[in-house]
Amino acid sequence: MPTEILMPALSPTMEEGTLAKWHVKEGDTVSSGDIMAEIETDKATMEFEAVDEGTIGKILIAEGTEGVKVNTAIAILLEDGESADDIDTSAPAPEAAPAADAAAEAAPAESPEKAAPAPAATKGADGNRIFASPLARRIAADKGVDLATIKGSGPHGRIVKADVEGLSTSAAPQAATAAPAAASAPAKAPAAGPAADAVMAMYEGREYEEISLNGMRKTIAARLTEAKQSIPHFYLRRDIELDALLKFRGELNKQLESRGVKLSVNDFIIKACALALQSVPDANAVWAGDRMLKLKPSDVAVAVAIEGGLFTPVLKDAEMKSLSALSAEMKDLASRARDRKLAPHEYQGGSFAISNLGMFGIDNFDAVINPPHGAILAVGAGVKKPVVGKDGELGIATVMSATLSVDHRVIDGALGAQLLQAIKDNLENPMTMLA
Repeated sequence: MPTEILMPALSPTMEEGTLAKWHVKEGDTVSSGDIMAEIETDKATMEFEAVDEGTIGKILIAEGTEGVKVNTAIAILLEDGESADDIDTSAPAPEAAPAADAAAEAAPAESPEKAAPAPAATKGADGNRIFASPLARRIAADKGVDLATIKGSGPHGRIVKADVEGLSTSAAPQAATAAPAAASAPAKAPAAGPAADAVMAMYEGREYEEISLNGMRKTIAARLTEAKQSIPHFYLRRDIELDALLKFRGELNKQLESRGVKLSVNDFIIKACALALQSVPDANAVWAGDRMLKLKPSDVAVAVAIEGGLFTPVLKDAEMKSLSALSAEMKDLASRARDRKLAPHEYQGGSFAISNLGMFGIDNFDAVINPPHGAILAVGAGVKKPVVGKDGELGIATVMSATLSVDHRVIDGALGAQLLQAIKDNLENPMTMLA
């Protein structure tokens, strides 16, 4: 039977995507591993590979279509001996079937990298094969209907949407309705604010531009709302003197000029945090629902602003890398982040993050923890300030404000203070980071 190729979940947070470009057309033969399409996720544009051999019998989703739900059929793959005449055309295209959209939202992704085509058949209780379209199976599952009791009207007796759509839940087997009422009434999620209609009503008669949310902005909104509602944040602040670091950086950059390397203050901050996580290993941890995971390597994420949102690419094993290696890797990750060309493994993971707004003139701020990280360091600008030296004399120093946002489930106050002290010590004594 023809096989439906489904919209894959290319990242853990992806619920829908844009089918940016087809690399195949109807009638083309594909093999496993062939690039079939480019799909824009909430984070990046990624290539989608074929997982089976066959012929593209029909393309269901046009190039450039936005908001295609994960697990929605986007094309039909034909096996040897099959033709386009075998394709069930009695069901409408996925974008015209709200029931398919709702079911697709509820269906878990089989893999963050690739979604395998749905099987064309299942087996009934008597072992006989039951041919049904994925949409019909999903509707039947939602209604609690046993497919073995339905006679299909599609080609070769295949069960299609029309066969199950009109059935009522009352037609389902008794066992399906025996579940406690409480189980069928999930708790409502906390309101995220007034509904769109209510907000627009407030501004009736005022001139405004309505801006639709893209996938990235939806993901940012959902994750940060979740973070502030579910993570018990607390904040630790320290002033860090940068004069020794700025002098040392200038000397290193002169020596590295012939190699085309120019270190930034941010490169030193990354290294300082990575080494601090090694010095205070109990703080190198993440929250995992009902437990903590204590990491051995220092995998440090760094927030990168892009048009319409941000990425947090992760520099893995940052404690092991030289400043010049960190600098080169960070430049590469930031460049590809702005082009939305990062692969999921390059922005997932890590135990700690850095958000630096100093280059925008921000003195200090409180950053929101990116779950499941245990902490995030908010970095402000280096500003000339009067300071009292160790000898008690008044002087001028370049001072940077750093605020550590901490997940209290993972890191307690004293432990967070040790971590921030270790970061401060590394930055104020930069030569020790090369030892």
